[in-house]
This record gives sequence, C-alpha cells and structure tokens, in this order.
Amino acid sequence: MGEVFAGRYELVDPIGRGGSGAVWRSWDHRRGRYVAAKVLQQSDAHALLRFVREQAMRIDHPHVLAPASWAADDDKVLFTMDLVRGGSLSHLIGDYGPLPPHFVCALLDQLLSGLTAVHAEGVVHRDIKPANILLEATGTGQPHLRLSDFGIAMRKGEPRLTEVNYVVGTPGYFAPEQMMGAEPDFPADLYAVGLVALYLLSGQKPDAQAIYERYLNEGVPRAPQGVPEPMWQVIGNLLQPDPDARFRTATGARKALSAAVELLSVPGLDDEPVEVFDQIGPLPEGFDAQGPHRKRRRARPEETSSFHLPAPQTPPAPSPEYAPQQPSAYGYPQTGTQTPPPPVHNPYTTAVAPQTQPHTDGLSQPPAEAPTGAPQLPEPTRPYTAAAHPTPPAALHPVPQTRRPGPPAKLVIPILIVAALCFAVGIWALTAA
Repeated sequence: MGEVFAGRYELVDPIGRGGSGAVWRSWDHRRGRYVAAKVLQQSDAHALLRFVREQAMRIDHPHVLAPASWAADDDKVLFTMDLVRGGSLSHLIGDYGPLPPHFVCALLDQLLSGLTAVHAEGVVHRDIKPANILLEATGTGQPHLRLSDFGIAMRKGEPRLTEVNYVVGTPGYFAPEQMMGAEPDFPADLYAVGLVALYLLSGQKPDAQAIYERYLNEGVPRAPQGVPEPMWQVIGNLLQPDPDARFRTATGARKALSAAVELLSVPGLDDEPVEVFDQIGPLPEGFDAQGPHRKRRRARPEETSSFHLPAPQTPPAPSPEYAPQQPSAYGYPQTGTQTPPPPVHNPYTTAVAPQTQPHTDGLSQPPAEAPTGAPQLPEPTRPYTAAAHPTPPAALHPVPQTRRPGPPAKLVIPILIVAALCFAVGIWALTAA
C-alpha cells in the first residue's frame, strides 16, 4: 500500500515529474476517488513560495486544470487536481506525428478558450508548451484539452520571485520580449500558442530562433507545406516578434481562428482518425477502481444478494403434563397420556380392587362386584399433586370470602362507657367555665 499523506491522500504511483515536484496518482479517502497529487520535492523557501503561489490558482474552467485542494504533513506539502488520463500533446505527437488541420484547429480553440479564463483572472501562464497541455481519454471522439502546470504563473502586478534579467520558462517557447527581460504579459502566452500550433502541424519542435530571424528579414513568411492559408494567417499573427503587432487577447485570436475554420474544406474526408487513449498504466497490486483493498471487507455469506426462505420448523411435541385433559374416574381431570394409578392392596382380601375405566361420555363405570363374603371398602382417593396438574381446577381450591374483622364483642361495652365519661367531663368543663 502507498503512503497516506496528511491522513487523506494515499500515494499510489508516480505518473509525471515537473521542475518543482513529482505528480502521483493518489486515492482521496474523503471523496472516494483518484486524483493527481503534486508533491513538492524541494524544501527551500524559494520553492515553497512558488508552490504556495501555484496552489492558490483557483480557476474553474473545463479547459483549465488548476489545483483543487492542498495539504501539509510535517515537512511535506502537496496539492491535488483532477486526474487526466489521455496524456499530453507530446504523447499524441509521439503516437501520430503531424496532426490533421481540423483536429489542430479544435485543439487550438480549446486552448485559447482556457487561456481566456486564465487571463481574465489576471494570470500570465508563462510556460505554455505541449507537455503542459493534457488531454482527456476520449478515444476517437471530440478531443478535450486541459491547460495545466501553473508552477511559474504569476498575476500581473505581483512581485517577481526572480531577478529582472533572469528568464523563467521552457527554452524554445519563449516570446522575443521574454528573452529581453520584459515584464510578463498576455501576448507572451499567445506567442507560445503559435509555437504549439506549429508543433502540432509539423510533428517537430519549432525552431524559435529561426522563426524570429525569418520574421525580421522577410516579414510574415509563407505558410509551411500542408498548412491551409486561412489557418496560417492566424498562426502567423500569433508569431509576430513585435507584441504590439500580435493579437492582444486570447478572445480575439479565438474569433479569428473560428472565421478561418469556416474557410477550410469539409473536415474528415482525407484525415486519419486520431484516438486519444488512456496513457496511465494499470493500478498496482492492492488497488482497483474502488480504491485500496484493505479499506473494504469481504461480504459475509448472509450478506450476499441471494435470498433464501427459512426452513419450516416443526413444533415440539407437547409435554405429557401439558397434554389435553380429559375426565378421570377419580373425580378430577387427568392428562390424556397419564396412566391410571396402580391398584391398591386390600388387607381384608387377597383380591385386587378393580379400577374403573373412563367412558366416552365422561362418566365413570361402576366397579365390578367383589367376591361374595368380602367386605367392601370405600374407593381410595388419590392425593392431589401440583407436579401432575400445574393448573388445578377451581373446584378443588375455592377462594374464601374474607371480610375485615371487627373488635371482639366483650370490648364493645367498656369502650362505650369510656366514651360516655369523656363526653360528660367535657360538658362539665364547659359549664364550670
């Protein structure tokens, strides 16, 4: 399992590396999804200040990949953003080489749309290049571009973190005024967009120095081979060495590009389909689409979705002492499974006293006649036991009717005499007063 950062982000595997930090695929335990986490590699104050400035870029736009949250843990800091799986424009060129003009126009339109939102926040990106322009994995459908990496971006008017004569950015995508140490401005980003367009159309990194010299000697050069003239007019304007001759805003460049697209031929007739597929490798062992395995427990058999009716239960046989009661020849009910008591030995005769058998109508059968000359004894009565009859009949246990006892009769007359004397004394005391 990966390292859990700040108790929330579990680092899974590295998916990229930049100048100031490494980008990891991470599992967000709070939101339950995978995100991209950029972890600061250096711990000096200068790098930390740039890191804090980058994570503060909160730009909500479908074509901008800006930081979404951040966290700190001891001496480490990171910020997270959406996980984009389609790779960068560099990966796309590596797979297909030069791209069809209509496909390039779709990418440039989205790039200028995102750059419009960035400039509206007063932010100059300063590092627009193919490696910082990511793509969603859309297959052969409409591409979806995301402008990322605001590591050296700055808001206009903020103090610079570098010396005035020190150039920050990626060589090969600098605007001429950047090389001369001018203050970063929006036209410098537009110049980099023009260089990216040449890269997509030619499949090779453009030579910024050669382009600059050709503009100085020839003015706007002719369109490269395979680039439609209406489209080249827009790109040629973006590559003007003089920033005042360039488009001033990304919105203006986007409008000009839309007009140029209308002059192009019908797209897709001779173009090879371009597929943007997933560039991120499979998850390592211990992770799947639902996150790390250890956070889930295996379902118990009784928790599965299959449903079983409970097996019918046979009620237990009633105990003999609670069996249905029936009349007995002994004058009180007995249980239906109870056997009659053993015969009583008569000391006056050697014969055994016969026992009565119950009739179906509940009446007792008279006993058989004893042998002639033998004295007849009364039928013995079976004593009542609570164990054999948990619920005795009410007739055998009548409830006595009791009432509150009064005083004994011999005390009634003395009590009346004492009461009369007390009454007489009370009358005398009132009269004497």
